[in-house]
Amino acid sequence: MTEPVWLGLDLGTQSVRALAVDRDGTVLGSAVQRLTSRRDGPRHEQDPEQWWSATAAACREALAGLAGHPVGGVAVDATSGTVLLTDAGGRALTPALMYDDTRADADRVNEAGVAVWAKLGYGRMQPSWALPKVLWLLREHADVVPQARLTHQNDFVNRRLVGHEVAADLSNALKTGADLIDENWPSAVLDELGVPSHLLPGLVRSGSTLGTVCAAASAATGIPAGTPVIAGMTDGCAAQLGAGVRRPGDWNSVLGTTLVLKGVTRDLIRDPSAVVYSHKAPNGDWLPGGASSTGAGIIARDYAGRDLAELDRQALDYEPAGVVAYPLAGSGERFPFVAPQARGFCIGIPRDDAEGYAAVLQGVAFLERLCVDYLDQLGAPVDGDYVITGGATRNAYWNQLRADILHRPVSVPENAESALGMAVLAAGGENTAAMVRIRQVIEPRATATGRFDEPYLRFVEELDKRGWLAEGLAAHAHERTTR
Repeated sequence: MTEPVWLGLDLGTQSVRALAVDRDGTVLGSAVQRLTSRRDGPRHEQDPEQWWSATAAACREALAGLAGHPVGGVAVDATSGTVLLTDAGGRALTPALMYDDTRADADRVNEAGVAVWAKLGYGRMQPSWALPKVLWLLREHADVVPQARLTHQNDFVNRRLVGHEVAADLSNALKTGADLIDENWPSAVLDELGVPSHLLPGLVRSGSTLGTVCAAASAATGIPAGTPVIAGMTDGCAAQLGAGVRRPGDWNSVLGTTLVLKGVTRDLIRDPSAVVYSHKAPNGDWLPGGASSTGAGIIARDYAGRDLAELDRQALDYEPAGVVAYPLAGSGERFPFVAPQARGFCIGIPRDDAEGYAAVLQGVAFLERLCVDYLDQLGAPVDGDYVITGGATRNAYWNQLRADILHRPVSVPENAESALGMAVLAAGGENTAAMVRIRQVIEPRATATGRFDEPYLRFVEELDKRGWLAEGLAAHAHERTTR
């Protein structure tokens, strides 16, 4: 009998990605369909119908050569905080407000929900979160409210797949105010904010079965009718699952334009500084994480067109660099501390471009190490597998440098995209170890032991001197370094 495949769908900002994989994680079919947006200052909207047409086309293409394979299940991830209003039939009544649309005001939401948001560990919502956007939609589209339903990005596609109303997964509903501890909507808060109860979908954990693919969706997508449709996650949580990070103490560090850390804990982490917030895993564990403003974006900005391989070779002469850099490409930091006033800096003057480049690579890794120290200070276990993903992992020298500075092995998977995470979830998450393949494990160099500790502590002390760090973090970083 032909082996089944599992289908993962990733609804991103610029495209829809479909990935069909077998039980060993081998990609048997894939496809990408582009999406377009409307941007204007704080406004960022998309046409939800485009999500469905792109999804249908991507599914048909990914499954085109797999006629003999049954599809064991399909799961969909989506951008976090993207919402719209639909009617009872699932048709869009408003444009979709994307994850980074900031036209809403979060003040009312934070006043009404202060106790609940504190209980959930994140303290405050930002204007880009979904609940402030819901209030904006209710005000700007008051005429459609009586027949409206609140719909997250993947809810829209899931409804088309099954042909009836669907519950929202707790992962995508976090930024809409869902109480992830009690797994319900905080009705008192939403009543105070004037959010009608008929607007709210049911709530289920990620990994729950929402229904099966209906005949109309099968005709549009090529997914066999009757295929189970599994409640998905946000794209960040999906990528974490695709990286194989699933046990308490495991962490996924994504280094692209910016740096994002997401991990697994048994207990909910509460952060007084509100820089770490937690999703809920299908098994009830917690998925804390934070996103920095620091990352590889500064390399693209300051070293565009340069021979990075040659700079990597030259950087070997500066381990550590004689200067200490905090490589913040823009303004303001979000993790491991909140400092809207933060600006990048360099202590000292680099002797040449190679030393300046080395200081930038080391500075990003210092910030990453401080993120781990902060998570440890909050009580999160940080002693499990450490998986690195993102565009920066193409730089083998930087991967090694990060292992050296972090004082731990780092693993690089073959494929850690969000669509793979959804295929893993569609397969029940039981075969994660087989479906997620590790390409390389990088051990810290024995010759680098302790080499970067002194400049790391100088980096931390400079951040603390500027008043940016949470109380006790500098001391905690020092204690972990000298332990």
